[in-house]
Amino acid sequence: MALIYIDDSDPWFMQYDSCKRLSTEIMEKLTTYKRPETLQEYTRIFSDIRTCLKTYNSNIQQLKNNVDDTLKFKAITAEEAERRRREIEKLESTNVRLQQLYDARINKITFSRANLLTSGPAFADGGTTSWAADDDDDDDDDDDKPIDVQMSVADLMTQQNIIVQEQNKNLEELCKVIARQKEIGQTIYNEVDHQNEIIDNLSNHMDRTDESLINKTRQIQTISFKSPVCGYWIVIILLFICIITVVFLP
Repeated sequence: MALIYIDDSDPWFMQYDSCKRLSTEIMEKLTTYKRPETLQEYTRIFSDIRTCLKTYNSNIQQLKNNVDDTLKFKAITAEEAERRRREIEKLESTNVRLQQLYDARINKITFSRANLLTSGPAFADGGTTSWAADDDDDDDDDDDKPIDVQMSVADLMTQQNIIVQEQNKNLEELCKVIARQKEIGQTIYNEVDHQNEIIDNLSNHMDRTDESLINKTRQIQTISFKSPVCGYWIVIILLFICIITVVFLP
């Protein structure tokens, strides 16, 4: 006999609430954080956010597996499993928004650092040469600066492409979810149509059975009515024969 949880006693709801609180915490960190003043602070903040995002993704996957397992062992109904899947889809949509906001913050800070490194001649080479070398080789620095700028832009374009690929991946997952919902709806529609056909056939069969019962009842009533009359006539005929016999016999 399967164990069926009632209301808030199901551990799935506690895990779901924990996942929602984590998404709220990540959103607050992304929207209310102060611009880091040092590289160490920047690394610490976004490393913490990145860890929270990974934990959030892991929790969503655990929720999915939990729904599949409980449905497999019939611990919940199919309707409850479908309702939980819709809640998980909301968490996945929130995950997409959080990932986009995180990528936007990363790109903004990366772009600011790139501008800082390429804003003046003293940092155009990343500090790899001395001041004297800059004074002696001005022509070489003029040739090198565009190359450094191009590499920074290329890095930014690479990051942008990665973000677009992640967004496309998330959109594909969303399309799969919508397709699955459509397939479930079509299956439900086909099942209802099949059940309607069964009900119609059963109704026709009941009508035929009712008519047959009425006819049989009428036949039984007719036979019941005719049976005593036939016996009476036989008795009358026999008595008449007996009277004739007695009269005409000497």
